Amino acid sequence: MKVSVIGGGSSYTPELINGFLARAESLPVSELWLMDIAAERLEVVGGFARRMVQAQGAPFEVHLTTDQREAVRGASYIITQLRVGGMHARREDEYLGQRHGLIGQETTGVGGMANALRTIPVILQLAREIQELAPGAMLINFANPAGLVTEALNRYAPQVPAVGVCNVPITTKMSLLEEAQRVLGRKVDPQQVELKTLGLNHLSWHRGLVVDGEDIWPRLLPAYVERLSSEAHPHWDPALVETLGMIPNYYLQYYYYTRRKLAEQEHWPPSRAEAVMGIEAELLRLYADPERTKAPEQLMQRGGAYYSTVATQLLNAHYNDLGEVHVVNVCHGGAVAEWPGDWVLEMPCRVDRRGVHPLPAEPLPPVCFGLLAHVKMYELLTVEAAVHGDRKAAFAALLTHPLGPGADRVQAVLDDMLETNRDYLPQFWE
Repeated sequence: MKVSVIGGGSSYTPELINGFLARAESLPVSELWLMDIAAERLEVVGGFARRMVQAQGAPFEVHLTTDQREAVRGASYIITQLRVGGMHARREDEYLGQRHGLIGQETTGVGGMANALRTIPVILQLAREIQELAPGAMLINFANPAGLVTEALNRYAPQVPAVGVCNVPITTKMSLLEEAQRVLGRKVDPQQVELKTLGLNHLSWHRGLVVDGEDIWPRLLPAYVERLSSEAHPHWDPALVETLGMIPNYYLQYYYYTRRKLAEQEHWPPSRAEAVMGIEAELLRLYADPERTKAPEQLMQRGGAYYSTVATQLLNAHYNDLGEVHVVNVCHGGAVAEWPGDWVLEMPCRVDRRGVHPLPAEPLPPVCFGLLAHVKMYELLTVEAAVHGDRKAAFAALLTHPLGPGADRVQAVLDDMLETNRDYLPQFWE
């Protein structure tokens, strides 16, 4: 089995290697291809990856390449963890928002839109190569904004089996597992726990936790609210969680507490991108050590907790026909009967050899659906803008986004966004 990682020079790659090594017996990978356009960085990360694999008895070969077609050819699975423009582009996404008095973030608001405009054409080109060189291969997309990119794949490359993944659902599940163990008064196997969640990537609401077949939410939520009430600076107002009856995805803080997040931006630098740049520089220095064969502890500061678990569990469930339930981004196809069936949602899906199957779900209440529908319209407009270089669609997307500029500032923000990213947006400048 050949597995290819597009963006293999990422600082996340060693964690992914750990995931494949941990499942070497059940997931018989023979070739792992790391592809990246940054040759020097690929040599550092790829060299470390090879030492990690060698130290564990070399259960598979690690190949390095800067040729995407070579990486894709004949692969069974393709994992995307690329970032068009690198961390410097992420920094520009953050400061684009800040200088216009808006949220500056890589997946949310105007920064997320800039990221999507750069990323969607690159991923769609990859999808065309998959169709040509590895027909039937599954594309597992981690590239942000993961849900929006998956929306583009669903609409413009439906022939390629694709699923968008994020580590927020699993980190949420693991944190709620601790709460569940306190409520139940016993240890709980994470494999016996399923998170009930629904929404969009970075715009979802958690509303159930099933332990050994029982949804313990009626007991868990009051305990969670009580703990929030005892904290000096809780992530969420207890009244908010109690009223919703759900726990919002962390990224909803940008919508629910916008003024607080804008105030935090006033203390930049460092923005999150600038902080990550420093972490990555140290990680690459550690990776380059020819004696190192294990991922350093500093990798957890990078923000990718459980990343390897998400990726390799999904592949393992698909390859071995396990029928496990995973929270991923897919076209729901009517699983939420009241919503348009062609929307990509983040939701629990059963994964087996035949594919990724969304599980039937009750729609969210109006208090959540209003915001979700608002953002989904922004997503659909952004896909059209990215694919066609359509400036009117881009203008409309900014006008639509709940965190976007007022109508009198849309053109100025759009001009700034396109000029700042000019090197990565040829579709808007041809």
